[in-house]
Amino acid sequence: MPDTRAIKRWNFRIIPVLIVGVFGVAAYAVVGRLCVENILRAQGKTGLAAGLLVLFFPLYILTLVSYARVFFAVQLDPGLVPLANGADRDEPGEKRRHSRLRHARDAEEPPWAPPDSSPDSPGLEAFYSKDVFACEADGRPKWCSECRQWKPDRAHHSRELGRCVRKMDHLCPWVGGMVSETSFNFFTQFTFYTACLCALCGAISVYCLVKNLDSGNIVVDGWVIAIIAISSIFGLFSFGMTLTAGHYILTNITNIDMLRRRQTFNLAVRIPRGTPPSPKYQTITYPLLPTAAGATMPVQADYASASASARDQDAFRTFAILKTEPYENPWHLGFWENWKSVMGNKPSEWFLPIRHSPCCNHDSVHSDYPLGPLLDELRKRYELPDDK
Repeated sequence: MPDTRAIKRWNFRIIPVLIVGVFGVAAYAVVGRLCVENILRAQGKTGLAAGLLVLFFPLYILTLVSYARVFFAVQLDPGLVPLANGADRDEPGEKRRHSRLRHARDAEEPPWAPPDSSPDSPGLEAFYSKDVFACEADGRPKWCSECRQWKPDRAHHSRELGRCVRKMDHLCPWVGGMVSETSFNFFTQFTFYTACLCALCGAISVYCLVKNLDSGNIVVDGWVIAIIAISSIFGLFSFGMTLTAGHYILTNITNIDMLRRRQTFNLAVRIPRGTPPSPKYQTITYPLLPTAAGATMPVQADYASASASARDQDAFRTFAILKTEPYENPWHLGFWENWKSVMGNKPSEWFLPIRHSPCCNHDSVHSDYPLGPLLDELRKRYELPDDK
């Protein structure tokens, strides 16, 4: 049985070349055959031909530039989560991973490597140094058994890339790789401009077909029929992708989230030290302290304060573990803020493939991604004290 991953890799190499070839053929057909030969020379409509070319070339250039932008973003920076300390995986683990990938059916495999139990686990501090992070039911961050490290918020493991990807959306053969937070805005621009370009090409070819039939000529230029067919197929597909991408942007979700619409999230939300226990939620205090047996335990704030010097007490941070309801999205900021978090803050960024999305910036001390009104609602729902 052929290796499906090898087939995919070849598809990702071949299809982008075919896409560029289609754009080249379309340019020749629309400009040379339709606008110049048909409209300009055969019909003698110089103004119409010039006007159509003025509309065609800006759209054509924007489509090619946006495609190049998303292609190189996917190839050079697909949004991979760096491996902890740059450590490489050992050979036996790599073999086990490839064996599992051959038989994998789910988006993410059941874990075979347990979470790191060390209180000094690499990368753990990056989570509890923030005020809010996505976690498991016990308050620890999500763990990737394939990468053998903690997963940042909204990251998923890609079987094809063998790494975790931030805001992974889908593996797209048309752009040659994984569409994620580093390329989703460029991908949206590409599908939008492709739909507009196909609509223009289709309109030009239909106009030429109608004029040809009105003149009594029953012999139709094959290029006219070809452009109608190509623009219809690519236009409908890209228009549908644009609508889907727009929906994802406005609701701040990904294709992975859409497939798991009923999922719930656990959020570790920082609360003031000394907050009394509550039956409404569990708590965890970082840094984790080792037990006598060498394992770790999520310590309570009072224990941490009693066992640490006054100078070190500020290093302990206590988090309440809050669970959302199905269909609730803690990263839903509202339609306008969702749009700006992906497409940018300026109109020039919405239409020109210039910069990466603002959501690619994870330097905030509050959380990996901005959280929406649901966080305040969860605080009220679980009766959390204010963290001051």
